Amino acid sequence: MTLLIIIIVLALIFDYINGFHDAANAIATVVATKVLTPFQAVLWAAFFNFLAYWVFGFGVADTVAKTAHTMEINLVVILAGVIAAICWNLLTWWLGIPSSSSHTLIGGFAGAAVAHAIAVHGFSGYIGEDGATHYWYEIVSWYKAGKDGGMPSGVLIIIAFIVLAPLLGAFASYLISIWLLNASRKSIWPKIFTVALMIATVWLVSRLMVPYAEIDKPRFESHFWSVAFDPHNIKWFLVAFIILTVSAFCLIFSSLNLHQADAALKKMQLLSSAAFSLGHGGNDSQKVMGIIAAAVAVFIHTNPGVHMDSWLDVVLPNDDLGIKGVMPGWIPLACYSAIAAGTLSGGWKIVKTMGSKITKVTSFEGVAAETAGALTLYFTEHLKIPVSTTHTITGSIIGVGLTKRVSAVRWGVTVSLIWAWILTIPISAILAGLVYFILSVFI
Repeated sequence: MTLLIIIIVLALIFDYINGFHDAANAIATVVATKVLTPFQAVLWAAFFNFLAYWVFGFGVADTVAKTAHTMEINLVVILAGVIAAICWNLLTWWLGIPSSSSHTLIGGFAGAAVAHAIAVHGFSGYIGEDGATHYWYEIVSWYKAGKDGGMPSGVLIIIAFIVLAPLLGAFASYLISIWLLNASRKSIWPKIFTVALMIATVWLVSRLMVPYAEIDKPRFESHFWSVAFDPHNIKWFLVAFIILTVSAFCLIFSSLNLHQADAALKKMQLLSSAAFSLGHGGNDSQKVMGIIAAAVAVFIHTNPGVHMDSWLDVVLPNDDLGIKGVMPGWIPLACYSAIAAGTLSGGWKIVKTMGSKITKVTSFEGVAAETAGALTLYFTEHLKIPVSTTHTITGSIIGVGLTKRVSAVRWGVTVSLIWAWILTIPISAILAGLVYFILSVFI
């Protein structure tokens, strides 16, 4: 039990570090454009990081918890993964490199699991509990097909989104920038497009709403409030609110002078940065929830017959067996609180990289980048994919830079960042493997 408590505490410390490491993701553009002072910006971001507790479910947490097969590892594996993730996060923060806290956690968990499999079974095959022959590399959940043709999961999907998340962010921010640029011109066609988009958004979101009869655990006795505050529905309400707000601005953009347009864009940056902070909190806090859930599952498996107190009564969901997940309320509350507290601490070295070194950011670019980043995070969270908020917002900033000209993006800085992204998972995995072998000597 002592080792389990240590893992939970270290996981929350990692969540805190994740907060100040990734604070730059949400505040870099509002600080760079002087919409908010640095202190105001971190308060703003921390508030919406914490607010995500009431918005998002636990889909990403479930994906992270199943990075490795929990029935084949021990607590030392998870401890080694968390320690490696903390070390890499602190190193990249010190160097001012906006690497992915998400990927270092996944890499650490997977690397320690592989090291454990090699230590226990070697490189040859072994007979598992199911009677089949297995190999050391199978301890990691590399790929699992989606149920009923849904989105597949596994470490390979997470690795794929190292490329896909920034590309999605860049593509979305490029389109939003082009939309805004055309809306600034005195032409009827951008307005027709905007009205059509508003109608399509309302229709799509209304179709995606979950009715009261399909809500597993209604939050209120009132049907209306239960539907309105269901996590799935809140996300789609937010998507609609963001798109409709930008659309409303686009309808009046061409009638504003330069000063009025800049003032309006700065107000909209508050909305876009809040939306991105909400997505950051919902995406990144869930990863730590997943690690804690995996640690509890491993503890129960390695200590059969042990009685778990209600505060640690965690059950991982299993769609194949029809088992619904259970997570005590203190776990998500503690995770969201830790990441919010970390965000309050700021991450000024990375703010400089994100806010000025990639491309020059104005209020216009800030709105486009943060809006695109937020929509990308909501989309990937809906698919239960733990993506990097760092990669997403970096791609979004590059996307708005490309609308000016290709040379507006400082590609030297960008290439350095991409190398850090590529190396994060393998370095974290190797580091976690070494930590595992060291810990195994003493534990």
